[in-house]
Amino acid sequence: MRGRAVLSAWLAVAPLALVGESYRGEADIGRIVTEALGKDQTPGAVVEVGGARGPVFRKAYGSRALVPAREAMTEDTIFDAASLTKVVATTSSLMKLVERGLVRIDDPVTVYLPGFQNGKSDITVRQLMTHYSGLRPDLDLEPAWSGYDTGIAKALADKPVAKPGERFIYSDINFILLGEIVRQRSGARVDQFAYEQVFQPLGMKDTLYTPPEAWRPRIAPTEKENGMAEPLRGVVHDPTTRFMDGVAGHAGMFTTAGDLGRWARMILNGGLLEGARLVNAATVARFTEPSSPEGMRDIRGLGFDIASRYSANRGELFPLGSFGHTGFTGTSMWIDPSSKTYVLLMSNSVHPRRRPPLTSLRSRVATIAAAHSGANLPRSILARPPKPRFARVSTGLDVLTERAFAQLKGKRVGLITNHTGINRDGLRNVDLMLRAGVRVAGLLSPEHGIAGTEDHENVADGVDAKTKIPIHSLYRNKDRRPPQALLKQFDVVVFDIQDVGARFYTYMCTMLYAMEESAKARIPFVVLDRPNPITGTHVEGPMIDDDVHSFVGCLPIPLRHGMTMGELAAMANAEQKIGANLEVVKMRGWLRSDWLDSTGLTWVNPSPNMRSLTGATLYPGIGMLEYTKSYSVGRWTDGPFEQIGAPWINGPALAEYLSRREIPGVRFYATVFAPNGDPLNGQTCRGVRFVVTDREELDATRLGLELAGALLKLFPGKVDLTANAKLIGRKAVIGKLAAGEDPAAVARWMRAETVRFLEVRAKYLLY
Repeated sequence: MRGRAVLSAWLAVAPLALVGESYRGEADIGRIVTEALGKDQTPGAVVEVGGARGPVFRKAYGSRALVPAREAMTEDTIFDAASLTKVVATTSSLMKLVERGLVRIDDPVTVYLPGFQNGKSDITVRQLMTHYSGLRPDLDLEPAWSGYDTGIAKALADKPVAKPGERFIYSDINFILLGEIVRQRSGARVDQFAYEQVFQPLGMKDTLYTPPEAWRPRIAPTEKENGMAEPLRGVVHDPTTRFMDGVAGHAGMFTTAGDLGRWARMILNGGLLEGARLVNAATVARFTEPSSPEGMRDIRGLGFDIASRYSANRGELFPLGSFGHTGFTGTSMWIDPSSKTYVLLMSNSVHPRRRPPLTSLRSRVATIAAAHSGANLPRSILARPPKPRFARVSTGLDVLTERAFAQLKGKRVGLITNHTGINRDGLRNVDLMLRAGVRVAGLLSPEHGIAGTEDHENVADGVDAKTKIPIHSLYRNKDRRPPQALLKQFDVVVFDIQDVGARFYTYMCTMLYAMEESAKARIPFVVLDRPNPITGTHVEGPMIDDDVHSFVGCLPIPLRHGMTMGELAAMANAEQKIGANLEVVKMRGWLRSDWLDSTGLTWVNPSPNMRSLTGATLYPGIGMLEYTKSYSVGRWTDGPFEQIGAPWINGPALAEYLSRREIPGVRFYATVFAPNGDPLNGQTCRGVRFVVTDREELDATRLGLELAGALLKLFPGKVDLTANAKLIGRKAVIGKLAAGEDPAAVARWMRAETVRFLEVRAKYLLY
């Protein structure tokens, strides 16, 4: 029994199995890597996924070499690591020197390199490590030069192109200088210091600068440059490093997936590997936390990438607080301390010629690895979240207004909209169209009516009070679709409604049903895109079974899909073969990571009980159980979807239970309320209120599962999960919860199911 307890405790923080056991992500990884090989994106690759105790999966794919003769890729292939050198060799060396008090992160570079900028520079070591120094990306290579010392002299004299801390410029010169700081403070060049102080202590037997000839058969060749009889093999690909005799702080290291896995496990274990300590855990935490200037969008650690324009290898699911790096030759790593997971993709995509970066493949492999890990647990080392921006986003309506609605001129327009169809200044779309001379022949309203205030089944037709244009209620129709007879009155149908980003919010299905009918009528369909208010980066929750599709779930997508209405329309049109003549008028200025409060746009309650961005953030989880008749999700109170309750709930007991579950990003306290509308009109409901403490960390659907599990455990027989099948979407999830499975484990299982969706989704992302 004691052995089982120890094993269970370890699995709680490192949920991956060890190599030799079945790895559920193997088939998906194999499929997408094989696809990449078939598309000639790279000749071959080695993928390794692991946890704090060891690798769980390592496999070689394709070819190590294509010319002069084809060679099969092997798991022990040695790769030119390119810029992975920056973190594995140079950053690790600096960790050692910082611990010894020989380097201070916030010291000016001139403290260690007095000749830098003639001794007159304010650039700090931190700014070199985070790429906020203002230095150029690389040294000039023409006219040709040679020698390590020559390269250092050029780096010392290179002039910045921006002020220190002003903007992010990814620069090899930064790490050339950092490599020289290692030499000046240790007395050994970075290749020697890293070998003696990092590679050897960690047992990285196949990691080295300037590898010997005996290693050549196992080395993956890179590019065949002009004038060369054969590709580079065992000679560093980076030309600056070649000029510097093969040794520099930014490139030059050769290594294997197995050796990099050892280094990654050292990081996951807080500087410790197999009983040997390389650095202190506090040092690892310091180097891997955000160290960029406040307010910058490109977030870097000390040497590590966290959330920048170069961090596609993070994938879709690894949380903030994870980190990694890429290499130009086709190498990449990502490490997530919250789930104790690392993923390595080692390839030589520049062999025998340069190809486009492996951005998509890196992202997809990382997504699969995260889906089969415990990713999205609390981020333990992210000292501060990225500072929210405040931008001026233009919606599709704003963009079309700037074009004077040119594509609608001379056409009879059927406008599907409601009160959310306004521009940045709060003016209605219909009024803007009429002002521009567009003929709006009819307004078509969704659930809740044109004003968004009605909350009943029979929303009647009407007439717009200001324009006298007829309003046709789509929600009064049994099938929720515009009749073909109505569509004959229009030459084009335009959709402009703000959504909330959850599968079971009906505006999405209103759009898709109308798009299907427009396709049948051979009428063009135009979507004026608007932001997903709860971001385009978070993808969560169960998929939906085919036999539970309905007006609250009409697409095979997860509960929180991370897409805009325009993207959903494009995906549905192609994947469901709707065949609509579809045009999406894109937004301008929206980033996928933007919450609505980052856009400069005004929040308008999209429906009577969706009254805040906080409510929308919680909605994908809290709404999962809404069809339970004896239970309130806070509708018709001051906090819809921000609290739940029922006459039969013990609020303090439920709050205590949920708090003990340590659900990321949310806190709980007991509350009492009485709804002033159905289903529990006037009844005293005891329950809990939710406080979102970190919306980036919050997985709303995990919260919904935890809430369901708690209600089943504490109040047996009170909640019928099957009554909520259309909302939850996945009967297997209902079965797992009903059987008493841990909701956190169910959430990990659901995450693995979203991998295929993320691959399909990627083809239709517009931003």
